[in-house]
Amino acid sequence: MARPRKRRRVCGMPRFKIFGPLNKSDGSKEIILLTIDEYEVIRLIDFEGFEQEQCAEKMGVARSTIQRMYTSARKKVAESLVNGKVLKIEGGDYVVSNINCGQCSFCCGRRHRHGQINS
Repeated sequence: MARPRKRRRVCGMPRFKIFGPLNKSDGSKEIILLTIDEYEVIRLIDFEGFEQEQCAEKMGVARSTIQRMYTSARKKVAESLVNGKVLKIEGGDYVVSNINCGQCSFCCGRRHRHGQINS
């Protein structure tokens, strides 16, 4: 029997959920779906500056899970940018955390990097 999946903790929902090219003229309506938990991995690692291990701890999953999600998320973002496809953020296996971590911009409303306030 398969082990039940852990729901990933996310600090909050993304403010912007649809991205795409402004000069799209070929009529293609292909959409790439980036899950909320994949978005959170990109946000924590690339925007907030966390290491994968810190990200895993914050989201309540194993580092290997973060690594797989990060690889998948980056591939989706790259495909959207390179091929001019719409990127939509929705779905996934997550729970919104109500704990203020004091380390990221969602929780404290200020830009942090590795727990230090950036000026």
